[in-house]
Amino acid sequence: MPTVLRIDGYRFFFFSDEHLPKHIHVEKAEMYLRIDLESMRVTDSYRISSKEIKKVLALTQTHRELFIGAWNEYFDTDSKN
Repeated sequence: MPTVLRIDGYRFFFFSDEHLPKHIHVEKAEMYLRIDLESMRVTDSYRISSKEIKKVLALTQTHRELFIGAWNEYFDTDSKN
């Protein structure tokens, strides 16, 4: 389960056997959500307020290129194109 970033108590990560579309998982304590990195839409969530979703989406947008780069490197998607 590669962790890409830890910030403000959030852990941004993906699983080692992920699937498309490119997405990032985020957790903090009991809170969890999954964000599609192309559309920037929340595709799954658990125990998170709308205010906190906005904060996590803003953090994801700020670090989006880092997450996509980490996905491409880990899953070697550039060599598959």
